[in-house]
Amino acid sequence: MRKLGYSRKKATTLSQVRRFKITGELRKGGDKLPFTKDIRAVKKEDALQHLYSDMGSRHKARRFEITVKQIEELSEPEAA
Repeated sequence: MRKLGYSRKKATTLSQVRRFKITGELRKGGDKLPFTKDIRAVKKEDALQHLYSDMGSRHKARRFEITVKQIEELSEPEAA
């Protein structure tokens, strides 16, 4: 069998997905609006990317308008 020129990514299992609680502020129109968001992701960087994408989509916020104050990983009992 011939090998293809690309490598396969490792599949993400449900046990690798974690929950993150992100708190921060959204600056819009001179106001600072506090927010707290729970996001499911594999890594902290993925959770942050998802936050920027979601806030931009829902509130038309740009990345420089979002200030992240804290990112914490939730344990299983807290996540439920």
